[in-house]
Amino acid sequence: MKAHAMKHYLQFSDLSATEYAYLFERAALIKKKFKTYERHQPLVDRTLAMIFEKASTRTRVSFEAGMYQLGGSVVHLTTGDSQLGRAEPIEDSAKVISRMVDLVMIRTFEQTKIECFAQHSRVPVINGLTNEFHPCQILADIFTYIEHRGSIEGKTVAWVGDGNNMANTWLQASEILGFKVHLSTPSGYEVDQSIAGIRSADSYQVFDDPMQACVGADLVTTDVWTSMGYEAENEARKTAFANWCVDPEMMGVAKSDALFMHCLPAHRGEEVAAEVIDGAQSVVWDEAENRLHAQKALMEYLLLGRIG
Repeated sequence: MKAHAMKHYLQFSDLSATEYAYLFERAALIKKKFKTYERHQPLVDRTLAMIFEKASTRTRVSFEAGMYQLGGSVVHLTTGDSQLGRAEPIEDSAKVISRMVDLVMIRTFEQTKIECFAQHSRVPVINGLTNEFHPCQILADIFTYIEHRGSIEGKTVAWVGDGNNMANTWLQASEILGFKVHLSTPSGYEVDQSIAGIRSADSYQVFDDPMQACVGADLVTTDVWTSMGYEAENEARKTAFANWCVDPEMMGVAKSDALFMHCLPAHRGEEVAAEVIDGAQSVVWDEAENRLHAQKALMEYLLLGRIG
């Protein structure tokens, strides 16, 4: 197997459209093997360190189960275990941890923290979520769309809700993979373009009215109104976001075969109506499962490069 240059996965824009095409193909193969109980263990004797400074369910289960299924092992560190950037500088933690493992996944607050860690790491670093980006989730979301509807190129994704890490990452993905985002957020909760890093406005359109954002959409997606770290704003956000609940009327103006996605956990009756998330157009459970398969393809690629 040919040697390949080390890559980190800190935001969606770290990989190219060609690399994503490969990852989606590998994820489909890996998922097929998983469903038929065919062993796929290319990462025997490799170790993943998972560092959590933010709580997690899907991220921990998908990465931990995924690494074991690939034949590797996992070291799980929480805030109390790692003291990332507290008991010792991030640079020092990165230099030490990356000498002992083959891959690091970090779920933390500021993007600058994971970037600093990656800069001093000898092994690939994966963003499991930061305040600014959630690339692994969008990787799984697009893989899910492809499974159900084929290529996302030329399609329209309606984002209804907070201009958060998910919205930032959808915008990056649209620019790389050639689809359009209809973006609708309440006033004061818009996407910060300087964070998202979008070079042109061709891949997205902003709507004040969330209903208008959903017109003709191939996919409607949202997230909780209050993300981790913003709990103090919860009551103010409930008031500001009252009209940004994805309900049957919004889905009704999207395309007849439009899908609904949510990264979970969801609050029925807030950002999404129960009839939508539990309805026929919802693919949230496939989307959640696909974190496992998409991330297995990602870890395999970061450590081994292209196979075959």
